[in-house]
Amino acid sequence: MSERIVVVGAALLDAGRLLAARRSAPPELAGRWELPGGKVEPGETPEQALVRELHEELGVAAEPTARVPGEWPLRPPYVLQIWTAALAPGSPAPKPLQDHDELRWLTPDELWDVDWLDQDVPAVREVADRFGTGRSPDGQGREELPDQPTRHRTRPATAPPRS
Repeated sequence: MSERIVVVGAALLDAGRLLAARRSAPPELAGRWELPGGKVEPGETPEQALVRELHEELGVAAEPTARVPGEWPLRPPYVLQIWTAALAPGSPAPKPLQDHDELRWLTPDELWDVDWLDQDVPAVREVADRFGTGRSPDGQGREELPDQPTRHRTRPATAPPRS
C-alpha cells in the first residue's frame, strides 16, 4: 500500500468572504471551482505548503490560521486537508497565476452559486458549517462569516485565460 499524500486547500477568508478559484487545467477539471492549494512536498509542513501554494497560484502572502477538522479522500493516494487563512498585511490582491482563470470572493449568500469540484464540496460544506458561511446547497440558512480585516475589495477578481 502506498503512503498517503496530503493536499492542502485554503479557505482564504477576507471581510466575511471566501475565495474560490476556477480551474483552467487539467481539461477534466477546467471550469469548475475549488479552494486553492496543492500537494505538501517532502520536508514541508501543511502550513508551509499552503503558504507556498497560495504564493505560486495566486501571488499572495498568506497566513494560515487554523486547520478545519476533517480529511477528505481524493483519488488514491491523495487526501485533502483544509486550513483557514488570511491575507498577510501588505499582500497584493490575489490573481489567477497558475491552474486558474478566474477568482471570486464569495459572500455567504453566494457560496453555493459556483460549480465546486466534487471533491471540494464536503470540505466547503465543513467550512460553511464551522464559520457560518451562507446557505448550504439544501437551502438552509447560515450566519455570516466572522468579520476579517478588509485588505482587498476586488470582486470578482478576474483575468483573461492564459494562453
